[in-house]
Amino acid sequence: MARPTPLPLRTGVLTALALAATGGLAAAGAAAWGIPRAMGATPEELRRAADGSAHAREGRFRNTEPGTGLPSGTVPAALRAVVGRRAGRPTRPVPLNRPDGGPAGDLAVTWFGHSSVLLEIDGRRVLADPVWGERVSPSRLVGPRRLHPAPVPLADLPPVDAVLISHDHYDHLDLPTVRALVADPRHGSAPFVVPLGIGAHLRAWGVPENRIVELDWDGRTEVAGLTLTCAEARHFSGRGLRRDTTLWSSWAVAGPRHRAYFGGDTGYTAAFARAGERWGPFDVTLLPIGAYADLWPDIHMNPEESVAAHRDLRGGVLLPVHWATFNLGLHPWSEPVTRLRAAAETAGIPLALPVPGQRIDLTGPPPTADWWTPVA
Repeated sequence: MARPTPLPLRTGVLTALALAATGGLAAAGAAAWGIPRAMGATPEELRRAADGSAHAREGRFRNTEPGTGLPSGTVPAALRAVVGRRAGRPTRPVPLNRPDGGPAGDLAVTWFGHSSVLLEIDGRRVLADPVWGERVSPSRLVGPRRLHPAPVPLADLPPVDAVLISHDHYDHLDLPTVRALVADPRHGSAPFVVPLGIGAHLRAWGVPENRIVELDWDGRTEVAGLTLTCAEARHFSGRGLRRDTTLWSSWAVAGPRHRAYFGGDTGYTAAFARAGERWGPFDVTLLPIGAYADLWPDIHMNPEESVAAHRDLRGGVLLPVHWATFNLGLHPWSEPVTRLRAAAETAGIPLALPVPGQRIDLTGPPPTADWWTPVA
């Protein structure tokens, strides 16, 4: 039986629906311009990546735990809930910070909104899930649009040592951002370290082969003195109508003195406890807290599950990601962070709650001030 797809998360499907409602061929043509290129690699190229993995069958990657589909009949319900709603938007402009330049720190994080973060660990910089595009969609004109500008131009980022990608959904893998990073000489030969299959997308977009490192779950690579490990996650993939053609992952980043865990996009999974035992404890975890719904409980964590995942990972400070920047769920805009703060306080877990663009030096007390309530 085919697994239904959560519509708020499948921007390709939403784009197709929106194109049908544009009211004219010219408008539809403009909105569709560039979509094939943004979708990335061909099915044949993706199939070759899946054929080499123990976590794939018949060209499709699989979770080790069941339950990433939706109950029958919930797709129409999701569509009705999404169309025309404004609950997931702030009522006032989101405050932004612009981080100061300087050398990479021992342990620091700059959150740019959603899941885009710059991790500084033992004097190195790792950029994770960078998305600077205006829309998380294959179309330039249709699809979820930013709720706040990027806090800093991509060209003003400091040089990075590696780029991590968690999976191929549009809100985590952005064609314009990838092209800009490759073209910027300041990033030199910084590799794109990605789960299996995403390398095919990168090659289709002109990323040099020597800058692509593809890993299966539990695979690892050494970059600039850091160990980057591809960790199991519970999610799905796909940039078009075919699902699960590339692998999804979280990432463990270990330096000589510090360790960090980047969750990317995932449902709650027993893999967190295994990662905590094998690669933890972690000084900081960056875990998703937004775009959850009862309609898709297994592919996105709610805030309370993120707290549980942090404990499984043996984490120190928890910095939430996957919220605030794009309207992809059914909940109010600030609900994820409000629920997270309450759950973390009950569990005695320290949080870092930066404004988008704010650099947090985690060798000192992290900020926890409520900046979101006046905006919501």
